[in-house]
Amino acid sequence: MNKSDLIDAMAEDAGITKAAAKKGLESFLGNVEKSLKKGDRVSLVGFGSWSVSKRAAREGRNPQTGKTIQIKAKNVVKFKAGSELADAVN
Repeated sequence: MNKSDLIDAMAEDAGITKAAAKKGLESFLGNVEKSLKKGDRVSLVGFGSWSVSKRAAREGRNPQTGKTIQIKAKNVVKFKAGSELADAVN
């Protein structure tokens, strides 16, 4: 399912227009992004939670040349599925 498929499904399930569903989805995604940028955790009980963790700098290898390279430290987004979502998938 891609973004437009999700918008179509949301509009149908909620009985709203596709434009309203798109606006709602974009608002949700924007607010999740803002919270994660601030370092906050976003949690939807039963569905899951998003958080940001720091990945330390490390050494890696260029697979073409085998040469050692330095990989910079960065922040990464992690998602942990909630129990209801995990049970629904299994």
